[in-house]
Amino acid sequence: MTVLLWIVAAVAVSIGLVGTLLPALPGPTLVFAGLLLAAWIDGFTRVGWPTLVVLAVFTAAAYVVDFAAASVGVRRFGASRRAAVGAAIGVLVGLPFGLPGLVVGPFAGAVLGEIWARRRIEGAAWAGAGAWIGFLAGAVIRLAIVFTMVGLFLAALLVF
Repeated sequence: MTVLLWIVAAVAVSIGLVGTLLPALPGPTLVFAGLLLAAWIDGFTRVGWPTLVVLAVFTAAAYVVDFAAASVGVRRFGASRRAAVGAAIGVLVGLPFGLPGLVVGPFAGAVLGEIWARRRIEGAAWAGAGAWIGFLAGAVIRLAIVFTMVGLFLAALLVF
């Protein structure tokens, strides 16, 4: 039974790693769930609650990155605050539609927010581009966070 649980934990972490880049899966949450299961299998002897709390904070940070990255990208391109808010809303609205929604959502939200704020089309495309670049940067940061989570877990499991 223990071997089966280790396999389930490894599969959850693996699917979570893939899900970190694919929007249809809650990647960081699956990684955390797999790591939590692995710690439980070991009776929390090598990976204790302090490590798990740190991993939970990293999991939450991965989701904060999702919402903040598009907004920061928009602001870096000189767009208005409304464009930044539009990009964040675009992430939320696009999320249920998978990858196409996450590509189009932040872009469209930023463009609409910029048009609403400045009442002109000029610069709105730049706001959308900034949202999309921010989204890509967020994906890279999210992936780095997830790999850090796995590294911290392995260090606690194998070294300490």
